[in-house]
Amino acid sequence: MRRALDLAASALTSDDVPVGALVLDASGVVVGEGFNTRERDQDPLGHAELVALRAAARQLGTWRLDGCTLVVTLEPCTMCAGAIVSSRVQRLVLGAWDDKAGAVGSLWDVVRDRRLNHRPEVTSGVLAEESSALLRAFFADRR
Repeated sequence: MRRALDLAASALTSDDVPVGALVLDASGVVVGEGFNTRERDQDPLGHAELVALRAAARQLGTWRLDGCTLVVTLEPCTMCAGAIVSSRVQRLVLGAWDDKAGAVGSLWDVVRDRRLNHRPEVTSGVLAEESSALLRAFFADRR
């Protein structure tokens, strides 16, 4: 999670919301990482999770990220939660909860929906205060 927080801070250079993510393979090696790039790239799909998942798929040569862990500083939205399920990530580790758009338990629980064909294991609250503090500071600067 510390590496994901460092990645989140990288988003600040382009005035993007500071969210960072990384993907670890089954042996714990980082195979993909990213941070929010929506503002920088003017891309509505530029969420940290999607950037990291794409990088991992390229690195591994497959869209099936079986055995992989996604670590992200903020609870994924519905789009990212759907991508996590679709990519077959085995485990999701998240930092702060997102009461306004979270889809891993806050507003919805997409990743644990029993109607879907894949449900990753979820670990939440890892370095949550550090993740929340980074986000609070970002939004306080914009008010």
